[in-house]
Amino acid sequence: MPEHTLRIDVHAHAWSTDYLDRLAAAGFATTGAHRGLGAETSDEALQARFALMDSAGIRMQVLSATPASPHFERRADAIALARQVNDEYAELVRRHPQRFRAFAALPLPHVDAALEELERALALPGMLGVAITTSILGRSIADPRFEPLYAELDRRGSVLYVHPAGCGAESPLIQQHRLTWAVGAPVEDTVAVMHLLIAQIPQRYPRLKIVAGHLGGALPMLLPRLDHAASYETPEVPEPPSVALKRLWYDTVGHDHVPALRAAVASFGADRLLLGSDFPYQRDDLFRAAVGYVERAGLDAADVEAILDRNAAQLLGLG
Repeated sequence: MPEHTLRIDVHAHAWSTDYLDRLAAAGFATTGAHRGLGAETSDEALQARFALMDSAGIRMQVLSATPASPHFERRADAIALARQVNDEYAELVRRHPQRFRAFAALPLPHVDAALEELERALALPGMLGVAITTSILGRSIADPRFEPLYAELDRRGSVLYVHPAGCGAESPLIQQHRLTWAVGAPVEDTVAVMHLLIAQIPQRYPRLKIVAGHLGGALPMLLPRLDHAASYETPEVPEPPSVALKRLWYDTVGHDHVPALRAAVASFGADRLLLGSDFPYQRDDLFRAAVGYVERAGLDAADVEAILDRNAAQLLGLG
């Protein structure tokens, strides 16, 4: 890797045991799925993480609390937990400034409190934007109530990172058939981005940098279908989905599936793809494959370098 490049993993998670304990106490039902995977913030866990990053040539990770986000109907819980995880991330950046940056968590669905925390959190060390889930306690992220948040991020020219909530797209046909992450997560990615496009969020807030997870879910496979259906399902939206989708960015988490990556490059352009690992859910060889499958996908050398070593740094202002 040339010295003037910076290999950044934009899709990585970290949670302290205390944060997960407090999240569970507040009623978050699935913290067990995030424990014991290597995403702890102890010195031992961090050193093992850094060694794994080095083995893949990854110099820095951008941390997000998603999907274990502080989204609660109870306002006090949402605020307290958002402040906790953001302060923990700021401390990790302070201790390891060459290794970490972060996307702030917000106490949603409480927009007034989220705006207050956004202002506080983005002043903390290493905060590059905010991370939310693909739906907020069953609400679409394109719900008009969230527009003040997007307007403020747009004013700042900041990043909105969108990650599956792990709710199976609120569908019993997914949730009740053990498909929440296998199928539900990419469906959530797909639906959330389309909600944003139909609401014309990227067009109306052009300085807002929206990053979607997992290659955009099924979107790379659907462009002609989306354009055709939009002509009669959403005729009030002037920009075809195939055009609007190129206003966003997408992380490369594709579980080592080269055809999916190639479809995303063909659909969105290599300049819209950012390296992601999905640590700690992809560990060891799977973690290294997050880089390796980009290198062996048969892409132009310039596209490989852009995806792995340039795009994220440029988007995040770290280049």
